[in-house]
Amino acid sequence: MKTSWLAALALVAGAACAQEAPPSLRVILVGDSTMATKSGYGDALCARFKPEVTCLNVARGGRSTKSFRAEGLWGQVQTLLRDRPAGQVDVVLMQFGHNDQPGKPGRSTDLQTEFPGNLANYIADVAPTGAHLVMLTPLTRRTFDPQGKLENNLRPWAEATIRVSTEHHVPLIDLNAISHTAVQTMGENEADTLAMAPKPVDAPAPGASGAERAGAANPVFDRTHLGAKGAQVFSAMVAEQLLVTMPELKRWMR
Repeated sequence: MKTSWLAALALVAGAACAQEAPPSLRVILVGDSTMATKSGYGDALCARFKPEVTCLNVARGGRSTKSFRAEGLWGQVQTLLRDRPAGQVDVVLMQFGHNDQPGKPGRSTDLQTEFPGNLANYIADVAPTGAHLVMLTPLTRRTFDPQGKLENNLRPWAEATIRVSTEHHVPLIDLNAISHTAVQTMGENEADTLAMAPKPVDAPAPGASGAERAGAANPVFDRTHLGAKGAQVFSAMVAEQLLVTMPELKRWMR
């Protein structure tokens, strides 16, 4: 399936070029605060596309696979996809996991049943619209243990996302693995410069992750959300992997 829709995208682009009327591209970002405006990498990723590309960042802080749909946010995305103009290519990038973890009322989901089921439902909703969905595993948190090892308690949600994407033949970027490796390599001091605010003297000790609240992240230091530097670092990772996954998008990137 992946090969067929990539080939179709290439054919559309090729045919349009022959007619001197290239198709338009719209990218829609769906996820939580690590992708959202002001607290994530989403806007920085949008800026990596050429000006003629429409890039909509509808990711919202504190949302999970459950609450993003329950609050009507997914319904708005579905309307956009159904009303796609002729000749426009839609690409949806989806990243969840942070708020699906236990202990978050109204947001957390069961890892074994509800979380993968919710992802599968999103895939089923996108399929008939003709849009192209790319799933991303959740961005790593940047919390090191006292021995200097980077924790990764989001990995089970990443692996569940990988299983669902494989089962449904949906392209995937394992951002969790890529970002975890990069942050482990840079170490805690450098990783702390990626936060929304400078590290204070009384910064959380190793092991304190900075839990995501249901709403936009406050501009304070934590090891989950991103400032301008972090947004640039991780948007570059996503852009690079997106071109590996969908090389046809190169013509639309800066």
